[in-house]
Amino acid sequence: MIASTVRTPHLRTPALLRPQTPAVMVLEDGRTFVGRGFGAEGAAFGEAVFSTGMTGYQETLTDPSYHRQIVTMTAPHVGNTGMNDEDPESARIWVAGFVVREPSPLASSWRAGVTLDEALRDAGVVGVCEVDTRAITRHLRSAGAMRAGVFAGAMAEADPTELLDQVLAGPGMVGADLTGDVSTDESYIVPEIGQKRFTVVAVDLGIKSMTPHRLAERGVETRVVPAGLPIGQILAMSPDGIFLSNGPGDPAAADDSVALVKAALDAGIPLFGICFGNQMLGRALGLGTYKLTFGHRGINQPVQDLATGKVDITAHNHGFAVDAPVGEPFATPWGPAEVSHLCLNDGVVEGLRLLDRPAFSVQYHPEAAAGPHDAAGLFDRFIDLMADYRSEGR
Repeated sequence: MIASTVRTPHLRTPALLRPQTPAVMVLEDGRTFVGRGFGAEGAAFGEAVFSTGMTGYQETLTDPSYHRQIVTMTAPHVGNTGMNDEDPESARIWVAGFVVREPSPLASSWRAGVTLDEALRDAGVVGVCEVDTRAITRHLRSAGAMRAGVFAGAMAEADPTELLDQVLAGPGMVGADLTGDVSTDESYIVPEIGQKRFTVVAVDLGIKSMTPHRLAERGVETRVVPAGLPIGQILAMSPDGIFLSNGPGDPAAADDSVALVKAALDAGIPLFGICFGNQMLGRALGLGTYKLTFGHRGINQPVQDLATGKVDITAHNHGFAVDAPVGEPFATPWGPAEVSHLCLNDGVVEGLRLLDRPAFSVQYHPEAAAGPHDAAGLFDRFIDLMADYRSEGR
């Protein structure tokens, strides 16, 4: 667990009261940001990105989609409510490193088991604070997400050229196939809440725990399966629908998952994908993907449904996008498909749907933990597709 449920006063010294630890963030273009360390001491490497959420740092830290990424929070004060056992999106912290302007030294919540600093230390995650996170964000917006390293403790005082060499020796995100790192090793079941209506097989590409919970609220039993499970074993479970989860890495490298989606489309079972799952559907339909300059990460991204004109404020975490034609349907082996949603900030494709098959996807997170909940109705749409599929006797 990443936090203890014991509600006793913290016995450890808060981060801001401990002797100051030198720390530095080094970007692959040579830009450095000198600050103070919190969390674990040592070095960590990954892709430098930023998240614009004003809240939800615990969900960010435990989201498997952030695997091998160093996350800078744009909110200036992080950690106010500590870390608890109720809100994590997985069983561990996934970020490679964490960068904030000012971490809270105390956890001001009755639900907290540990402080943010303690959770990072327990997980061995290096944090850097007291840096200008606005400057980091502006730099990444113009120069793009890039490889980076965070160093805390004695390593932070090494020669800057040596630290940069270590950063440049690390792998980039392009070409990275990471689903195997984050997917479950064994299948497990999240039972329905109340009366059971449907059975869904969720392919774990880096799933967040709130997703099967949202399905359970709608009477769905969710069978979460490893990313590499053959389609024959999935179909043997007689699912009413297949769900493709979020996840990390370059969608162009996930060929096995694309093959699974193609087989699922051949079977005609209702299919719903989010985030990485949207990219898997796009590739299965014959579309390409590309890397965004700095990606979409946070819980305040405006997305428009092109069919209704409705705009939802949505939760995002993606650095790649689907390259699809907007405005007219395009041909696929399973009939015509179309772009269903667009991001209003930059015109990035945020959703796809087949016109003659029960399959659709979005590039964002309708489970939205923490918030917003504008897009929760997409789960109801999935329920409707499964109800129609069953009523047709399939």
